[in-house]
Formats: sequence, C-alpha cells, structure tokens
Amino acid sequence: MSLKNKVSAAGLLIALGIIYGDIGTSPLYVLNAITSGKTISESLVIGSLSLIIWTLTLQTTIKYVILTLNADNRGEGGIFSLFALVRRRKKWLVIPAVIGGAALLADGMITPPISVTSAIEGLKQVPFLSSISQSTIVIIVITILSLLFFIQQFGTAFIGKFFGP
Repeated sequence: MSLKNKVSAAGLLIALGIIYGDIGTSPLYVLNAITSGKTISESLVIGSLSLIIWTLTLQTTIKYVILTLNADNRGEGGIFSLFALVRRRKKWLVIPAVIGGAALLADGMITPPISVTSAIEGLKQVPFLSSISQSTIVIIVITILSLLFFIQQFGTAFIGKFFGP
C-alpha cells in the first residue's frame, strides 16, 4: 500500500469529525425551534428526534458519502473538484456548482459564530446563569471566537489537542 493510500484510525476520526462535526450537527440547531412554545409530549419528542436522526443519516450518507466523494478530480474531492469536473464536461452545470461553492464558503463563515452562540446560550439552562443578558452572551461569543482565531495561527493541530480525543 502506498503512502498516498494509507488510511489511519486518526485520519478516519478526523474525517468523521469534519462530516458530523459541521454538516451533521446542523439539525441540532433547530431543536429549540421545534420545542419552543409547545407542550412537550411523547409524540413531539419522538418526532423531533426522528427528524434529526434521519436528517443526519440521509444528508451525510447520501449527499456527502455517495455523491460528493464520488466526484473524483485526480484524487481531489468536494464541491470545488465537482466544479472543475462539470466545467470540462457539462458547461450548463457550472452555475449550480458555483452556487454550491458559494454556499460552502457562506457556511464556513456563519457556522462558527452560530455554534459558539448556541453553546453559550445553553448556559441559560443552568439555574444560577439563567439571568445572563444578551449583551453578555455577545461579549463571551466574541471573546471565544477571537481567542480561537488568534490561536489558529499556531495550526489547527494545536487547537485539536485541546478539543480532540
């Protein structure tokens, strides 16, 4: 087996973390919206969990594993490789590929603030932190994101040591 094709447990864990850590967690943000203002019942809980689990499974399995990973452009994958492939073969597919690339970039910009904000807003569930103000949440989020982006200059592996297994 060549070095190029060597698969390690750490590499698989990183790949799963990327897929389920970013793409797969998106349905979890809707949990508050699903239950907000409603009486919590067994059918609401089962229906909500079913929706989230099926979205996680179908979205990551079908869209990313079956479709996106099969778009092989000389060993490269993803939406930008898909763009390179369709640009050569089917010119009319360039516009959906560009929209996909723009959505990927937009997702990369909006996901970190939303994730950190959701986590910090979750602190309101702790009884002695329930009165935390929205402006305090914003300050905490900006501080955390600023620290993460500052530390990122030392490499993502450096940050991964703190948050990874």
